[in-house]
Amino acid sequence: MRRLGLRARVTTAFAVGALLLSASMALVSYELTRRTLLDERERTVLRAAYYDAAVVRIGLDTENPDVAEALRALDTGTSRRALLHLNGKWYGRAADSGATAAIPVRLRELVIAGEPAVQRIRVDDQPVMLVGVPLSESAEFYEIASLRELEQTFQVLALALTAVAIMVAGSGAALGWYATRHGLRPLTAVADAAERIAAGDFTTRLTPDTDPDLTRLSTSFNRMVDELARRIDRDRRFAADVSHELRSPLQTLAAAASVLSRRRENQDQRTATAARLVADEIDRFQQLVNDLLDLARSDQPVHREPVDMAELARQACRDRNLAESMVQLDEDTPETWRVDQRRVAQVLANLLDNAERYGAGPVLVRFSRDGDTGVVEVDDEGPGVPVEDRKAIFDRFVRGRAANYRGGGDGTGLGLALVAQHAAAHGGDATVSDRPEGGARFRITLPGSVT
Repeated sequence: MRRLGLRARVTTAFAVGALLLSASMALVSYELTRRTLLDERERTVLRAAYYDAAVVRIGLDTENPDVAEALRALDTGTSRRALLHLNGKWYGRAADSGATAAIPVRLRELVIAGEPAVQRIRVDDQPVMLVGVPLSESAEFYEIASLRELEQTFQVLALALTAVAIMVAGSGAALGWYATRHGLRPLTAVADAAERIAAGDFTTRLTPDTDPDLTRLSTSFNRMVDELARRIDRDRRFAADVSHELRSPLQTLAAAASVLSRRRENQDQRTATAARLVADEIDRFQQLVNDLLDLARSDQPVHREPVDMAELARQACRDRNLAESMVQLDEDTPETWRVDQRRVAQVLANLLDNAERYGAGPVLVRFSRDGDTGVVEVDDEGPGVPVEDRKAIFDRFVRGRAANYRGGGDGTGLGLALVAQHAAAHGGDATVSDRPEGGARFRITLPGSVT
């Protein structure tokens, strides 16, 4: 399961916190409002019920009481219903629709015992408030007040508070997103600077006064980059100086080996063989020195310029007496890319040399695009590269089947390392996979090179 990013986690925390807070306040507000309205409604219903009970009592306190007339004298409107239980019979202003049966037994017992009582019940699935008032030993008065409007008010209030809670949660999420965006901006700047440094731009620095709270981070970061740049520059100079100092004796040795090679007919077989081995090793040593110089320069930023990639690949093929027809360009891929010509030329040369040396010869050099990323693929028809070696072969001084193999062969072990270095300098990478028809396929990506 993929873990959420810091921004997503902070935004979610803000949203959840705001939702919990708003929901708690909404519940408290709803409950307080509900109790207040119910208490006020109960007081109003009680006052009306006691008044109506007094009117009925007066109407019944005559020699020939008229129950119907006493009930008709009540002003109950449409929200209240009056019931009278007199001498074991029920009386009402309208036909009994089950209201008498809905009166709780416990409440009737209290009223019969001479105690007023009030209770909220449901009649015909509608909320009502029932008030019972004793009139005499043989008479009880009951009044049923509808709470339907009050219940509708509660529903509207609940919807309104829910909407407010949702809006507050949304506002909390927006606030969290803004806060993280603003708060992570310095970290984004650090990440961008680190990416530029990884690409070889060691002039990148952070502005210490961007955020007072991050001054220490900016200062430490800049100091680290300064130290890293000094070390890399020192290593680069060391490699360049060593390689340069090695060139003079190598040139002398090469000249001496050339003289020996030209006089091979005057030498016995053992001397001629030894002279040939010396000449081969000197050539290999010279190639190693050249590769070390290239590695020393590989940490420098790329210099992008328009380059005809197809022509560059055809020239590399001509230099090696290979068929130019193996260079292919996809239909939707332009010929001109913005790349560092020196680096890409060496990438093509090293891949072609690698295919000739270890892959039984190259069969295809293909250029394509993936959005604004240029893709270079070089196929060979050799034995391929085992899966467990596909990362190791791009390390320095690695050749052949085993990653730690250093002896044998005529390569320097730096060719594919330079390919990976040049690809990384462009912001891309170098990979190898199986060719569908057999062999290996080396793939180089160069982001931002195709427009």
